[in-house]
Amino acid sequence: IKMAGDSRFPDVDVDRSEKNEETEIVVNVGGVRQVFYGDNLNQYPETRLAELINCLSGGYDSIFSLCDDYDPGKREFYFDRDPDAFKCIIDVYYFGEIHMKKGICPICFKNEMEFWKVDLKFLDDCCKTHLSEKKEELEEIARRVQLILDDLGVDASESRWKRCQKYIWKFLEKPESSYPARVTAVLSFLFILISSVVMCVGTIPDLQVIDTEGNRMEHPTLDSIETACIGWFTMEYVLRLISSPNKLHFVLSFMNIVDVLAILPFYVSLTLTHLGAKLMELSNVQQAVQALRIMRIARIFKLARHSSGLQTLTYALKRSFKELGLLLMYLAVGIFVFSALGYTMEQSHPETLFKSIPQSFWWAIITMTTVGYGDIYPKTTLGKLNAAISFLCGVIAIALPIHPIINNFVRYYNKQRVLETAAKHELELMELNSAEGKAASSKSELEDLARGGKEGPFHGSRLKVSHSDTFIHLLSEEKHYRTRLQSCK
Repeated sequence: IKMAGDSRFPDVDVDRSEKNEETEIVVNVGGVRQVFYGDNLNQYPETRLAELINCLSGGYDSIFSLCDDYDPGKREFYFDRDPDAFKCIIDVYYFGEIHMKKGICPICFKNEMEFWKVDLKFLDDCCKTHLSEKKEELEEIARRVQLILDDLGVDASESRWKRCQKYIWKFLEKPESSYPARVTAVLSFLFILISSVVMCVGTIPDLQVIDTEGNRMEHPTLDSIETACIGWFTMEYVLRLISSPNKLHFVLSFMNIVDVLAILPFYVSLTLTHLGAKLMELSNVQQAVQALRIMRIARIFKLARHSSGLQTLTYALKRSFKELGLLLMYLAVGIFVFSALGYTMEQSHPETLFKSIPQSFWWAIITMTTVGYGDIYPKTTLGKLNAAISFLCGVIAIALPIHPIINNFVRYYNKQRVLETAAKHELELMELNSAEGKAASSKSELEDLARGGKEGPFHGSRLKVSHSDTFIHLLSEEKHYRTRLQSCK
C-alpha cells in the first residue's frame, strides 16, 4: 500500500488486452486514498477490489455497481465506508489473514468484510472469538426483547385457558410484570426465610416439648408454621407446573428439582408418621422421619430464584470448573506428598499421632487449608519443618486459581447488566419508531386531504427509519424490526 501520486489509471474505454497484473487502481475510502496493484488483488478474484480491475471495460454502469462514486479526471474510486476497518481488511491481500483492531465493533467489522466480499475464513481465530461472543450477546438481547414482546402481545385466536395459563406463568415467573406479581415474589421470599428460621429454631432444646413416650419433638406452633410454609410452596409449585409452556423442561430444571426436594420430605415424613408405624417399628419410623427432616435444608437454595447475585455466583462456578479442578488437583497432590512425609518422619517418635498414611490425610487437609484443629500435630523437628512447608504450599495452591474465578464472576455480572440495558434500549427504540411512524402517517393523511387526495390516501404513510449496519437479526427476521444495537457503542 502506498499513497496515491501520479496514477497510471486507465480510462473507462481501456483496451482489455492490457494485463491486469500491471493495472493500478486508486481507492478512496472515507477520505483515505490508497493504491493497489492488480497482481495483489487478483490473488482473490471474488473480492470487490479485484472486481474493480475488470469493471472499467463495462462502462459507468458497471463501475457504479461496485462503488459509491467515480472521478474519471482523478481516476479514483470512492467508497463511503469505515476506513479503519478497511485498513484491517486489506491485510488479506498481503498477509493472507485479517486481524481486527481493538475498539472496532465485531458485528460492524463482519458487515464490512461482507461488503468487500472477503470470506470470514480469513479472519484470525483470536478475532473470531470476539465475533462469536458478540453474536451470543445479540442472540441473548433478541431473546430477552422477544420475551418482553410476547408478554405484551395478546393473541386473540388463543383460547381462554391459554390466555389464563400465560397470565399465571407471567405472574409467578416475572415479578417485574406487575405490582401484584412483585408483592407475590416478596411474599414467597419471606416464606423461604421463615421456613429456614423455623427449621433452625426447632432444634433448640428449650423450645422443644416432650411427647408421651419421653422423646423430644418440635413445638406444635413451629409445626403449624412449617405446615403453612409447605402449603405455600406446594401451591406455588403446582401452579407453575400447570402454567408452564414446556412441562418436561420445567420438571428437569435444576431450581425446580430443588423445589421438589424442599417439599417432598414433609409429605414423606407425614406418610411415615401415620402409616409407617403399622409396617415397621416405631424407632425405625422416627429415624427415617429425622433423616427426611434434615433434607429441609434444601429449601435455602430456593433463595437463588429471587436473588440475581446467587444466580451469578452459580454461573461463575459453572464457568470455573477448570480452575476448580486445578485447585483440587494441587491440593490432592500436596495432601498425598506431605501426609506421606509426615508419617515417615513421625513414626519413630514413641508418642506419635500419625498412625498411618491414610490417617495422615486428615492432618494434611486441615494444615494445607490453614484450618489447624490441633487434634493431630507433629512432635519431631523434621515433622514440624514438613508442616511449615505444607502450610506455605497450601496457601499458594489455594491462592493461584482464585483470581480467574473472581474474574468470571465480575465478567458475567457486568455482562448481565449490559444486556439488560441493551434490551431496554431496543424496546425504547421500537416504541420511538412506532410513535414516529404513526405521527408521519397522520401528517401525510392530513396533507393528502388538504391536496384533495390527488396522491391517494396512503401516500407518505410509510416511515423511512434510518438505521446502522448493526441490528438484531433475530428480531428483524420475525418482527421486521431494524433497530440500533446500543451495546456496540
